[in-house]
Amino acid sequence: MKKTVLKYFTELTGHPISSSILKKITSSRVSRPLIKPFVKTYCINEEEAEFPLSHYDSLQAYFTRNLKIGSRPIDLDPAQLTSPVDGYLKASGTIQDDQTFFIKDHLYSIKQIMGDEKRANPYKDGFFYIFYLSPSHYHHFHYPIDGKLTNRYALGTVSYPVNDLGLNFGDRPFETNFRLVSEIQSRRGKIAMIKVGALNVNSIHVNDSSTTCTKGEEFGHFSFGSTVILFVEKNDSFKPTIPSKSEVVVGQSVGEWLPSLANGESQTTS
Repeated sequence: MKKTVLKYFTELTGHPISSSILKKITSSRVSRPLIKPFVKTYCINEEEAEFPLSHYDSLQAYFTRNLKIGSRPIDLDPAQLTSPVDGYLKASGTIQDDQTFFIKDHLYSIKQIMGDEKRANPYKDGFFYIFYLSPSHYHHFHYPIDGKLTNRYALGTVSYPVNDLGLNFGDRPFETNFRLVSEIQSRRGKIAMIKVGALNVNSIHVNDSSTTCTKGEEFGHFSFGSTVILFVEKNDSFKPTIPSKSEVVVGQSVGEWLPSLANGESQTTS
């Protein structure tokens, strides 16, 4: 019961009024007594946080905490694609022709996620990852590869839950949720990183408008529950390095380009 209540405070509900109330509570000092139960209930490693618990004035402040420098070593091998978040890899695989993503009895096309056919085309026959961030996870997102930010745009106006409940009963959440798409041009092709907002608030916060992407560098965070999707442009040398249903951390390898591309040149053109 306690876990369910705390989850509502960090992922909110499907109703705009109750979500607004919960947002105000979690952002105020009145929620400070919830921090210790939250940490205990979700077995969060207190030692990783930038500051001790006494530093945080609200549950929201702790939920969006930074980590101590060095807490997440980054795999700097240019042949490795790294996880942009701490979370669960809910699904991954090749994006086939007319691909649909089967998520809790709902089907979503890449076109619906990206917004239109033209934006989706470069990633067809490529690879996808879907990461879910639970309340226990560090909620900042990082660049998964070095490159240049070539496109950033927002889609959607309505947010539904991105947890299992929302994927079961939400109104096609990946199609309608507010989401922010960042497209990165790397030496090995395009990578699309889609940050999916939670519920009836825009929970996605970006640090700046820099177009330089440095692997492992943090460039934003979620203020409430969230999901991140990666699309990797087709490249015959690419393969995943972890299976679906795995727990991952920022900077961990989730995919690699085989040694045939040791010179770092992409087999794709953009």
